[in-house]
Amino acid sequence: MVRTASASVAAGPTLAVVAREAGVSVPTASKVVNGREDVAPETRRRVTEALDRLGYVRRPRFDAAKAPRLVDLVVHSLESSWSGAVLHGVEEAAHDAGLEVVVSAALTRSRVGRPERGWLDKLVARGSSGVLFNLAELSASQYAWLEQHRIPFVMIDPVREPPEGVVSVGAANWQGGLTATEHLLSLGHERVAVIAGDRRTMCSSARVAGYRSALASAGVRHRAEYVRHAGFDESLARRRTLELLDLPEPPTAVFVCSDRMALGVYQALAERGLRVPDDVSVVGFDDLPEARWSSPGLTTVRQPLSEMAATALRSLLRMMDGHRPESTRTELSTRLVERASTAAPRA
Repeated sequence: MVRTASASVAAGPTLAVVAREAGVSVPTASKVVNGREDVAPETRRRVTEALDRLGYVRRPRFDAAKAPRLVDLVVHSLESSWSGAVLHGVEEAAHDAGLEVVVSAALTRSRVGRPERGWLDKLVARGSSGVLFNLAELSASQYAWLEQHRIPFVMIDPVREPPEGVVSVGAANWQGGLTATEHLLSLGHERVAVIAGDRRTMCSSARVAGYRSALASAGVRHRAEYVRHAGFDESLARRRTLELLDLPEPPTAVFVCSDRMALGVYQALAERGLRVPDDVSVVGFDDLPEARWSSPGLTTVRQPLSEMAATALRSLLRMMDGHRPESTRTELSTRLVERASTAAPRA
């Protein structure tokens, strides 16, 4: 039978054993190990000889100046493919910059999207150099807290319009809504509905504004009953779709302001025995993996989530180095990804 050494033996003698061997106290031995100068030469000699004789292994001293800088990424949820894309972009950019990243979903139960105050206190305790907030809503007091502690931060696709001077990175949502609607109009659809997210959010409002602009440019009448809000919730999008289908003149095409809500639209159409795109064309927004997995594949507007996250981190890095970005708002372009969910309306 092969016997293995115990963990204590494998790790070498403890500092207490060294101190006993040299005839000094443990604090004195610790001073010698850590290079402190307030030790008598003879005492230092005895401790050093004991260290060498017993084979004590000195641990490398922590050098804060050489340690990688730490940044925090606060996401709305760790369960969505959206967060996965953001995390991928941050991780790659952080690796290139030699940064360490702490990821957390620091939310209260009562206010979705708002980080807990206790989490902000932990931020200072762990020595983070900056913060990226993704889909987080901060209160006025939390903005003030970050400013007071001089912690640089950048918002990735903020839910609401951030205060003046706050740096944020997002997508060209208005252009995306315009492009999605123009695509449906180009196929010959005139009864085009939109299922938006929360009417209070920046991205949803901008996408609906793009939708309305496309209709106006094409000379297509805007119908108020064709605009529905589902709060970016899949099940609520299903209900809103059923409401649209119950109208005297139901739409022949639907622009849905997120891919996840588009799945709810698919479900509602299937319940009514309608096929995509034979009966109703559908365009989503985001280009998450769900868009490729759905059947038929979802035509959608791609917003570059990973690129947005990487851009935000690079902006944060410049702020950490004392540089202020030239612009507080950066928008990355969107583009239409055509798949099989859109076609010309039936004659």
